[in-house]
Amino acid sequence: MSNSPVEVKITGADPSALGIFGLAMVTLVASTQKLGITTGLSFVIPWAIILGGIAQLIACVQDYKLKNLFGATAFGAYGLFWLAVAFSWMIKMGVFGAELAANTDGKQIGVAFIGYLIFSIYMTVAAMNTNKALFLILFLINILFLTLALDSFGFGAIWQRIAGVVELAISLAGFYAAAASSLNNQYGHVILPVGKKIWS
Repeated sequence: MSNSPVEVKITGADPSALGIFGLAMVTLVASTQKLGITTGLSFVIPWAIILGGIAQLIACVQDYKLKNLFGATAFGAYGLFWLAVAFSWMIKMGVFGAELAANTDGKQIGVAFIGYLIFSIYMTVAAMNTNKALFLILFLINILFLTLALDSFGFGAIWQRIAGVVELAISLAGFYAAAASSLNNQYGHVILPVGKKIWS
């Protein structure tokens, strides 16, 4: 997640394309389960761990090397989020034993969603100093965590469906941003515009 909306050449390879692609893929797969297009979580878990978790953590480490605090923090935090979610799903499904599965409380996940909503709000403010594409992704992530929290606290099944729609929107925006990062850096000029800073 480069801090500059116009600069397309950086020192070293920009890890944003991989990190954002990982986010786009996991939200695409996860959204289908929430929207009822697919069922179950067994085949969502590998994508959560590998694309949502590992791919974003790789981008995080590389962004730290490039001294890009925004990208490193975002990719690191969201990568760890997807790993935690995957493990939570596995606990609920009994992968780690019946005792752990019997002692799950969805409200605890709801609290975690609120914590990530707080994180995403101030990261959205930071994204205003990057480009419009990243700002849109972060803005949608705020809505996602709000709807996930409402669903976890039992405010109605409608919130899970809304979360699925928002996840799908995040995925589409993510694919565009990942493509822009790849193509703009590869060709050294803007192929897909990402928009200027909103606030600096």
